[in-house]
Amino acid sequence: MNKIFTGLSGLILSLALSAAALANTDSAATREWAFRVYLDDSEIGSHTFFVTDEGDGREIRTEAEFNVKFLFFNAYKYRHNNTERWENGCLETIESETNANGDFYELNGSVTDEAFVMSKALDDDRDQVTLPNCVTTFAYWDPRFLEKSRLLNTQTGEYVNVEAELVGEELLSVRGDTVAANRYRLTGEDLEIELWYSQDDEWLALESAAKGGRRLRYELI
Repeated sequence: MNKIFTGLSGLILSLALSAAALANTDSAATREWAFRVYLDDSEIGSHTFFVTDEGDGREIRTEAEFNVKFLFFNAYKYRHNNTERWENGCLETIESETNANGDFYELNGSVTDEAFVMSKALDDDRDQVTLPNCVTTFAYWDPRFLEKSRLLNTQTGEYVNVEAELVGEELLSVRGDTVAANRYRLTGEDLEIELWYSQDDEWLALESAAKGGRRLRYELI
């Protein structure tokens, strides 16, 4: 996968908000985070997250679509759709499909009494992996994921070693307003992601290092 998008699935990615950024859908228990995505200063697409609370469980749906243009041509196309179900803070099931510029990824997994069993595929190559029975993805919408030392990439199925640190407090422009935000840095192999959260722990923004010294940036719509 092009390193522009490494770590953003789940980026990605599997990549957002303030209380004012919460947008209610038909269900009062559903929250939506919608972002414009930029590569440096060029807008390349969107990434939307839907989180629905269901008693002790949650359903998370994500939809991403990027088009990186060079001159008048689409040099890179990316499509990602993912559905996760959680129970008591652990991933219960996942269904994920990704087209990363012609490379097709697919994940299907569910928890058992002793493990999280997942089938993952890249084009015609398919494999089955067994993970611990309480797995966490790159759940940006819940800052408690930053406490984990390993995270599941919802595009590739990789179980990634990560480390998070609080960088500090700073002012951030969100939808034209200036708000106080806590900045975190999430790192791992081929992974560097900056995340901002409000004082109430709401996701506000994301940036990631991209190939060639460029930056991938998420802004709330």
